[in-house]
Amino acid sequence: MRTRTVLLLVSAGLSCSFLALGSGGQQADAGGQSPEVDKPVTTLKMQVNEVVLPVTVRDKHGALVNDLQKSDFTLTDEGRPQTIKGFTRDPNLPFRIGLLIDTSHSVSGAMDAERKAAGGFVDLMLPEQPAAGKEGAEKNQAFLIHFDHEVELLEDFTSSRDKLHQDLDAMGPSRASQNDTQGPETTGEDRERPNRHGGTQLYDAIFLASDEVMGSKDGRKALIIFSDGLDRGSKVRLNEAVDAAEKANVAVYTVYFKGEQERGENLGYPGGHHGGGYPGGGYPGGGGYPGGGYPGGGGRGGGQSEGGVDGKKIMLTIAERTGGHAFDAHKKEDLQEIYKLISEELRGQYLLTYTPDKPDTDGGFHKISLKANKPDLIVATREGYFAPGGEAAK
Repeated sequence: MRTRTVLLLVSAGLSCSFLALGSGGQQADAGGQSPEVDKPVTTLKMQVNEVVLPVTVRDKHGALVNDLQKSDFTLTDEGRPQTIKGFTRDPNLPFRIGLLIDTSHSVSGAMDAERKAAGGFVDLMLPEQPAAGKEGAEKNQAFLIHFDHEVELLEDFTSSRDKLHQDLDAMGPSRASQNDTQGPETTGEDRERPNRHGGTQLYDAIFLASDEVMGSKDGRKALIIFSDGLDRGSKVRLNEAVDAAEKANVAVYTVYFKGEQERGENLGYPGGHHGGGYPGGGYPGGGGYPGGGYPGGGGRGGGQSEGGVDGKKIMLTIAERTGGHAFDAHKKEDLQEIYKLISEELRGQYLLTYTPDKPDTDGGFHKISLKANKPDLIVATREGYFAPGGEAAK
């Protein structure tokens, strides 16, 4: 029997644990990682106060720009100009990628297409025969989580295409989802109460993937989330989930698919920015994706359910805050092209490093701004970072 790992969020206080289910029913070891996984050939070494930003740059036509230098950018931290130490596209830095797939009833109509698209993405990101000398490519790894009424780790970090394909093919609703009915979308203070009805635990999946699975890893890290963006019953809120991704230096790429709308209540839009409003535009950086003509990157809104919760807006917010990219699969046939675009964007990603001019050990959130000096270039990176130390950084 194939072993599954259910990721449990013990309380709203963000205390987490792993519980292994399946053959043997034994508890997973801390982090669920093997010693081999923790020894990448090339690592991203950084000082305690150094900040690392994943950066994607496109021109006005939407093409990736891959020949830039650090002198082409202006960076500020809390409005203060900063000196960029490094700006590179190192092919030997390994990718750490998480696939988070919504298996709730609302998106079941696209599940076969999603399996195929995600499988093709695995083949692109985990080469079967890495080229000689490209050690980093050999250490590219991915894991697979699905979520509905439960958050289940189907495959931990692996470089094996076969393992991921097997789990994608076998992936379906959790036992809890099969034995229950969806509850209403929950938000705000409803998430403080016990989860009586279950539901699609999108925010818990993001939090657990970022905090438990990704948190201790080095290198380039990204989550790819397929969902209708509607959360029904997570213990954490949207802000807490995205904060976890930001603390783990994870860029989140979201693939929105408008599924069948289920019963719900108009409970409003959960979350938002750190004290700010909802950012406009469909492409990270604002203003919509330049050029258009491809699946994804549409404008704001358009995914509102009958209950008033806008799943598309939520998925866009998650991507923009973490420096990823929000895609919109208007139809299930779009999914393969979207996953191909995500793979191209990841491979075209820069890593920027700098040391803030004013050290902060209180764990506060720092707002950053990165702009290209050349006109008509659109820069995407995360909106800020949590300084080391203090309660906020834990």
